[in-house]
Amino acid sequence: MTSAKNTDALHKSVKERFLQALLFEMIAVVLCAAAGAWLLGYSLVHMGALTVMISTIAMLWNMAFNALFDRAQLKFGFERGVVARVVQAGLFEIGLIIAIVPLAAWWLGISLWDAFVLDIGIALFFLPYTFAYNWVYDTLRARLMARRSASCAAA
Repeated sequence: MTSAKNTDALHKSVKERFLQALLFEMIAVVLCAAAGAWLLGYSLVHMGALTVMISTIAMLWNMAFNALFDRAQLKFGFERGVVARVVQAGLFEIGLIIAIVPLAAWWLGISLWDAFVLDIGIALFFLPYTFAYNWVYDTLRARLMARRSASCAAA
């Protein structure tokens, strides 16, 4: 059974989904471009361009995947506890790996295997980042919605 808090999260507008994904990607671009340039020895511009391309793919995937995840929650009635969050983050990252490994291999001039290994390293960062970001976003959103409801009720 879904709680009122979780049911409310199922009614995010396209604009809100875009904002959620954009904030996620902006933070990720800054972290990944700098880390990639430093750790891999590519220029910040080269890594920044790759990171923006990957970010664009990831943002579109984020919006589509989270809409599908919301529908799955509505259909199956599960709560968004720790297990659901781990499954959400894991499935998201698997889809992203399939989409970006060929791009990274081409852009960096490395083999698909090397790009896959690199992406696994990135995914190991993004698994906890995705988990934490979505949990914090949903928690803050629920608080904001509760405040708005209380203000409307008081008016």
